[in-house]
Amino acid sequence: MSILNGIFRSRDKKDNHHPADDNHPQNYLGGTSFLFGDTPSGKTVNERTALQITAIHACVKVIAEAVASLPLHVYARKGDNDSQKAYDHPLYNLLRLMPNAEMTAYTFIETAMTHLLIYGNFYAQIIRDGRGYPVSLHPLLPNKTEVDRIDGKLIYSYQSDDGAIKLNSRDILHIPGLGFDGILGYSPIALAKNSIGLALATEDYGSAFFRNGASPGAVLEFPGVVKDISRVKAGWNAGYQGSDNAHKVAVLEEGAKFSTIGIPPNEAQFLETRRFQLEEIARIYRVPLHLVGDLEHATFSNVEHMSLDFVKFTLTPWVRKIEQSMEISLFQPSELTKFFVKFSLEGLLRGDYKSRMEGYSIGRQNGWLSANDIRRLENMNEIPDMLGGNKILVNGSMCPLESAGAAYNIEQQQK
Repeated sequence: MSILNGIFRSRDKKDNHHPADDNHPQNYLGGTSFLFGDTPSGKTVNERTALQITAIHACVKVIAEAVASLPLHVYARKGDNDSQKAYDHPLYNLLRLMPNAEMTAYTFIETAMTHLLIYGNFYAQIIRDGRGYPVSLHPLLPNKTEVDRIDGKLIYSYQSDDGAIKLNSRDILHIPGLGFDGILGYSPIALAKNSIGLALATEDYGSAFFRNGASPGAVLEFPGVVKDISRVKAGWNAGYQGSDNAHKVAVLEEGAKFSTIGIPPNEAQFLETRRFQLEEIARIYRVPLHLVGDLEHATFSNVEHMSLDFVKFTLTPWVRKIEQSMEISLFQPSELTKFFVKFSLEGLLRGDYKSRMEGYSIGRQNGWLSANDIRRLENMNEIPDMLGGNKILVNGSMCPLESAGAAYNIEQQQK
């Protein structure tokens, strides 16, 4: 039943109390807004203010788009070490093409990753047919979803416009991020709010600096008593404050002297602070700096290796988390040993063309890659089996150690 069409009746905690109820997830998190709020820098950090920082927006965007771009398929197990795509399974096109009538698979996964990277959790309601197979998946806003434990079972409460709607765990695809109880994830933004608050304060400082004419605070000194201080300040600000008035020639009257106060931004390491915050945010999300536009330390030789590290240590943990959550929530219990969900990361791990060709050559000559194995990795049409496309070959010069020199001995005997 869709949350738009009906409401599940929740069970009363007082009627059937379970010991685990006292340790339900919300007790630990204090709701989805855990740790959002004020910071020592004086800036309020939440999911909206944080995305105003270009570094966070870039990190979220690059991870979400990278995961959404990966092919996602349902596979059927064929023996211990073999599998093939399960084209006939009801989940195949649901996950590969269109999870619901309003989203493509790319948009669905991109939304899931955005929720995980900002809120720490992704929720989607599962609509099933009469046989129990999912027919559509509808994302839910994490800041409107809460998790409770009633009689030892997880119950999800969604705050819709019509009130709270209760859903049991069988009707929810829940992908948690990093957390302490294994059920709910913590928001990366909330946990790093002090660093993000400093980045917000630094940007505000820079904006105020240029708004005031790119100069620090100053003092106007007069030899006598100034009768109307507000008029003098207003006149000075009107003529010389702001970036539009920068570098204008100031005319001082009545013996006035102009003196700057404060520390110039270059001496206060303003630019260095902004750069450090970029590195700090990239460190939080484990994104190489060259992927967010910082090429200072990038070289021709290290960019490829950093990109491969991004796939191995950033994308791989996320896709494994998504795969396992989907398998547990979407497959029938009897299907868990027969089918699995898998993102294809091979395309991102292939390296440059020269490295790929050298690797394929080694695999081909040593008998663990066929011509069709290689062509599939390169998205090329396969060679028909009758022409040897699936044959495994080995280099003829290889032989067992005890047979070394046998052909030479035979040749000598014939002479």
